[in-house]
Amino acid sequence: MEIGRGKTGRRAYSLSEIGIVPARRTRDPEEVSIAWQIDAYRFELPLMACPMDSVVSPDTAIQIGRLGGLAVLDLEGLWTRYEDPEPLLAEVTELNEQEATRRLQAMYAQPISEELIGRRIEEIARAGVTTAASLSPQRTARYAKAVVDAGVDIFVIRGTTVSAEHVSGRAEPLNLKQFIYELDVPVVVGGCATYSAALHLMRTGAAGVLVGFGGGSGHTTVKVLGVAVPMATAIADVAAARRDYLDESGGRYVHVIADGSMTSSGDIAKALAIGADAVMVGSPLARAAEAPGRGYHWGSEANHTELPRGARVRVGTIGTLEQILHGPSTVPDGSMNLMGALRRTMATAGYSDLKEFQRVEVVVADSGLHGDRR
Repeated sequence: MEIGRGKTGRRAYSLSEIGIVPARRTRDPEEVSIAWQIDAYRFELPLMACPMDSVVSPDTAIQIGRLGGLAVLDLEGLWTRYEDPEPLLAEVTELNEQEATRRLQAMYAQPISEELIGRRIEEIARAGVTTAASLSPQRTARYAKAVVDAGVDIFVIRGTTVSAEHVSGRAEPLNLKQFIYELDVPVVVGGCATYSAALHLMRTGAAGVLVGFGGGSGHTTVKVLGVAVPMATAIADVAAARRDYLDESGGRYVHVIADGSMTSSGDIAKALAIGADAVMVGSPLARAAEAPGRGYHWGSEANHTELPRGARVRVGTIGTLEQILHGPSTVPDGSMNLMGALRRTMATAGYSDLKEFQRVEVVVADSGLHGDRR
């Protein structure tokens, strides 16, 4: 599309503009499987909890694992900087809007402890659930050994935008291909939002690629940096890269995980219908009674020392983790029983598993909403 005489741009779509088309055949929701497997690890839910201190603590990681999902612990968060971060988490809820960003920056200025990295991962592993932990690309090389030695099952390298060809004149960048090749655990890496960036990340040997810029409800990357790709188009483009890489590699399947823009069960269903294998969610789980954020939500972007691109936001508390994931729901807005709603969507469309569901027909409809919601 022509923006002006000197610039053109491709039309892109947000999840709010997509609708799933029901088929002539329907199924019983109880007979629908929403199980998902990455590498050797199988999960009953196609859901990863975002590595955010407001969502994932060692305790909630264990609970989400027992409920069938996978929680990712942020290894650059409060849990690896402080022996007991509970007083700080409580303090976050007391801050006014003017104080919040500055105080978060101060809290996260405490150095990361390798000893705490190991202890937190071991704590989750002892509970018998799959352990997943996240580092930014900038800190991956420094702390990777401590993470692997602690027994992590799935290593997540997550940033606002991660490329396979980072260029820096100041320091030697992380060589993703070499790093992943030498690692004995599956790696999930992202975010990315284009076909070419995803294809390059898949060629590094990653087991999964995160689509989107993550960040949750308080994400302000669009306002601060102007960087944005609507989620529906981003997922479709990265799913196309997965298909082409499958042919290029002779059958190696890389999982596509939609990260961001999912605040309701309908958003989750649409992300999977467009081509995602699983979703990474933040704010819906931040509303759980057990969430460490106590009704508030923020991501690592909120405490950046030089250019914060996130805010602490009030999301409230609506129920337990089990209610949010499995119901029963007491509200009609798609914020509870996320997985029950997904089963019903798939049953209505006539599909029995997630791989089949990726072939469902979708339509584009202007909903009147502006951009992706988080």
